[in-house]
Amino acid sequence: MSSSSRTPGAPPAARAGTITLGGEVVVNRMGVGAMRITGPGIFGPPADLAEAKRVLRRAVELGVDFIDTADSYGPFVSEDLIAEALRPYPDGLVIATKGGFERPGPGRWVENGRPEHLRRALEGSLRRLHLERIDLWQLHRVDPEVPADEQFDALAAFVREGLVRLVGLSEVGIEQIEQARRFVPIASVQNRYNLMDREWEAVLRYAEREDIAFIPWYPLGAGSLGDDAEPRAARARLERVARRHGATPMQIALAWLLDRSPAMLPIPGTSRVAHLEENLAAAAIGLDDDDRRLLETAR
Repeated sequence: MSSSSRTPGAPPAARAGTITLGGEVVVNRMGVGAMRITGPGIFGPPADLAEAKRVLRRAVELGVDFIDTADSYGPFVSEDLIAEALRPYPDGLVIATKGGFERPGPGRWVENGRPEHLRRALEGSLRRLHLERIDLWQLHRVDPEVPADEQFDALAAFVREGLVRLVGLSEVGIEQIEQARRFVPIASVQNRYNLMDREWEAVLRYAEREDIAFIPWYPLGAGSLGDDAEPRAARARLERVARRHGATPMQIALAWLLDRSPAMLPIPGTSRVAHLEENLAAAAIGLDDDDRRLLETAR
């Protein structure tokens, strides 16, 4: 499913090795999430539009070939910026997007899994991204107010019609993944997961067994790793590993994700080029057994 690479001359993102999505699409195992290139509350444009575009262009320069976004980021802002900054797209760049939320205001997210809404969302993403087909289209949430079978059947229809190449799910358990797989192959699962929050460990292991990519959202806890709210002992262990590698705690948290499973495809997001470069440098950090023992209890 994945391969490792610590080749010194490789671009930073490539040093994480590669992963194959759906048995057919190969990408570097360190991607970028594009949620943070929007305004406060993930609503409206970013404060620094030029820097947001520089982040996207620099990511590609550093070997990122997997960018994760959604129609709800902005809404629409993230997808528009990706197209503005990166078209014509370089060969091999995978832009994964999602649909299934409506955005009535900053910080507000309303599930909408009605098939007609999902189709409008997909068609809008295709238009904004200037693509004829989305390589990976993900159901942002399974709407509890709509029969799940109707939502999964819509995903299967998108694939049959050639509008979507591969399908993913977000924030789902094993039972929902298996239900969806009765309608359409599932290439990825995007669930909240980081060093301090491993609620979906069973889903990660399931994904690993089933050759499904696991995309951890909130991979750094939006910067909360290492803050004063964490137990001091956990912070001390994380910082100890960081000092051993001459790295930041955030970089070690990303290196831990890559080390945790070959199914892992982290997508740290940022609105600043300097932070992007710091995140991607984590792909070159190799953890040893002592590091793993310390980090296993750092939560």
